Amino acid sequence: AAVGGAVTTRGTARGAGTARGAGTARGAGTARGAGTARGVGTARGAGRILGIDLGERRIGLAVADADGLATRPLATVRRAPSGDPADDAATLARFVAEQGIAELVVGLPLEASGAEGPMAEAAAAWAKAVAERLGLPVTMRDERLSSHLAESRLGPMPRGRSGGPPSRTQRDRYRERVDREAAAIILQDELDARRVAG
Repeated sequence: AAVGGAVTTRGTARGAGTARGAGTARGAGTARGAGTARGVGTARGAGRILGIDLGERRIGLAVADADGLATRPLATVRRAPSGDPADDAATLARFVAEQGIAELVVGLPLEASGAEGPMAEAAAAWAKAVAERLGLPVTMRDERLSSHLAESRLGPMPRGRSGGPPSRTQRDRYRERVDREAAAIILQDELDARRVAG
């Protein structure tokens, strides 16, 4: 589909896929299978695919090679203070260039019923604007339960000194890891769905 053009949707199913963690990135586990996806953009290229978990304050990133066999958490970046997708696109452009990205997969925060509420509409509008800025195709992928699954992979938040509550720095670092892991889960879901679809 072309940028600003047709939108495709897939239903929800469960599949098996592995997201690999590296370094400070989040760890591995079984990714969910085919969820709702909407594709907007130019034709898919042969480069890597960037998975995006969009939050109000942070953006979790994950990457998959062109063969789509596995994903790995990549980084977590701050949303632009301006709230302008163009500024977020400028931040992502560095990763696009460094990783040889040819396509974006962005999490779609559907409601529990599967309906697209205000959050999903805002995420889709953001994804479309960012994709147009970067000149890349984008697919929206159902992200329900991705953060919960990411937290279950990572385990509980580390305790603070002497077993006390975690510090603000520890909490922030943990949330950043969750964001990256959620991006890997979202991306793996999309890759799994494509394999099932043949």
